[in-house]
Amino acid sequence: MLQVSVLRQNAEWAKERLAVRNFKQPELVDEIIALDDERKRIQAEFDNTQAKVNSASKDIGKLMAQGKKDEAEALKAEVATHKTSISSLNEKMSQTEKTLQDKLLLLPNLPSEKVPPGKTPEDNIIVRSGGDVPELHAGAVPHWDLIKEYNLVDFETGAKITGSGFPLYRGKGAKLQRSLIQYFLDFNTEAGYTEFIPPFVVNELSAYSTGQLPDKEGQMYHVTEDNLFLIPTSEVPVTNIYRDEILKEADLPQKLTAYSPCFRREAGSFGKDVRGLNRVHQFEKVEIIQICHPEKSYDVLEEMVNHVEKLVQSLGLPYRILKLCGGDMGFTSALTYDFEVYSTAQQRWLEVSSVSNFESYQANRLKCRFKDSNGKTQLTHTLNGSSLALPRILASLLENNQTEEGIKIPGVLHEYFGAKVITK
Repeated sequence: MLQVSVLRQNAEWAKERLAVRNFKQPELVDEIIALDDERKRIQAEFDNTQAKVNSASKDIGKLMAQGKKDEAEALKAEVATHKTSISSLNEKMSQTEKTLQDKLLLLPNLPSEKVPPGKTPEDNIIVRSGGDVPELHAGAVPHWDLIKEYNLVDFETGAKITGSGFPLYRGKGAKLQRSLIQYFLDFNTEAGYTEFIPPFVVNELSAYSTGQLPDKEGQMYHVTEDNLFLIPTSEVPVTNIYRDEILKEADLPQKLTAYSPCFRREAGSFGKDVRGLNRVHQFEKVEIIQICHPEKSYDVLEEMVNHVEKLVQSLGLPYRILKLCGGDMGFTSALTYDFEVYSTAQQRWLEVSSVSNFESYQANRLKCRFKDSNGKTQLTHTLNGSSLALPRILASLLENNQTEEGIKIPGVLHEYFGAKVITK
């Protein structure tokens, strides 16, 4: 959530940044500032009226001590009137603050100056690419055929157990999935990230604090009886570790990693681009998160992008890194880099990671702060990235490494998987 002080300092600049996102309600900035003015006016009136009550209460005591009962009673009547005004002002203040907060929730994060303009994915900028696209044998097929041929993932039984989009991994498919998760976690912890296993459901405040609510409410599975939400990513519970915390400057950055299943309704998703593992309702992902000093967050962002790039490189997959344009960024992000790997069998790029800097947008909701060297309390910056999301990584590995003899396993996974090839 944006700070009102940021909007006040430069309202026109804020509107210009929102325009980079193609945000259609720039007038919200002026409405928020006007509501904040009203809040301040009510607060001043409340303080002034309360001061009158305090002063009159002292005078009543003095008058009673002097035997001036009639004057004291007159002041008591004034105090009663003031207290009625205070009650009314309290109600106005609560309503104004609620309206102000509701308006602030409608504003997305302000894009960094580094964000390119544009409205659609076609406007994203390719920062760099790497890896070689393999030449496949004549009988090469997409992963949705490979998983049946090698008996790795069973969508039909998954649908019977739960519903469409809930895959059942079996045998070597389950082992390969587990091998990838363990490798990703080891790769992250070796880089200084502390591993967590978080709860896989969160309360409403946790979902609100990282920006999933109210923006992505329709994409989350809601346990209505307990008002809990199945997590769409471990970013939500792990970042909430620092909700309502004040850290020491010396303790920054905090580097965290976590594996979790992820649950997304993916409402409205259909067509050929969602076949097989390309888009599912439950999937596994390893996440990296950093809580850092605001002056260092863009250096941290580059560090995290380089970390994910090395991980993708180690799997031998052709990849590219995109800097997302304003119209393609997530609601809470100030700058996002997407990683895509090339699926040779599908002849298309598949997104496998997003690495984002949220600046203070999440931290303001979380009330995640630190004390600087001068003893001043400031908001931290928060960042997160997929390291990596499993379904499309698995799909690409299967497709790009298929041969007539079997599916080759990348060298970094041999010790985890216990074999170099998956055979029929």
